[in-house]
Amino acid sequence: MTETRNGKGLLIVVSAPSGAGKTSLCQELTRTLPNLTHSISYTTRAPRNGEVNGKDYWFVSVETFEKMVAERAFAEWARVHQNLYGTALATLDDMRNKGKDVILDIDTQGAMQLREKMPDGAYIFILPPSMEILEERLRKRQSDREDEIQRRMAKAREEIAAYSSYDYIVVNEEFQTALAELKAIVTAEKCKVAYINNSWVDTTFLGG
Repeated sequence: MTETRNGKGLLIVVSAPSGAGKTSLCQELTRTLPNLTHSISYTTRAPRNGEVNGKDYWFVSVETFEKMVAERAFAEWARVHQNLYGTALATLDDMRNKGKDVILDIDTQGAMQLREKMPDGAYIFILPPSMEILEERLRKRQSDREDEIQRRMAKAREEIAAYSSYDYIVVNEEFQTALAELKAIVTAEKCKVAYINNSWVDTTFLGG
């Protein structure tokens, strides 16, 4: 019942250490939930095999990214694993103002920046079942050198230390279970009083 909503889209922010599976979970959540759109971030890193510009990320030069920072074009941005990542503020506001629910897949630095500007979002942290399984998943990707894997593991510990700054924790031990928990969070967020159309309640129930 769309008339029950106040017209503003939800903001869902998801963070996780590299290898925890947040990208796959976010993509599947977007594919299966109506009205949920994945916000495409900007990055200075090179595309991985199979990644498409404008679909997975907007791949830009360092110069272009730094110009956007200077112009205050980002809602949040951060340096992660020697590369820059950011979310365009105008795109985010436009989607939400049109009633689109938006999901962001960003690191802890960016999430905390965004939380200061948009505290009404739902902030979710994805955990692996253990550090041993996280390392195993990173190795199975076969896309990183040994020194890079060790860097990512060290970074993972830093990121996990920020878990208490989030609203929800989902442990990605089994993909479909983690996906179901994410869907439940989105459903609960849609039922919050902040997203209810007050005029509909007044007219339907209170004679307003």
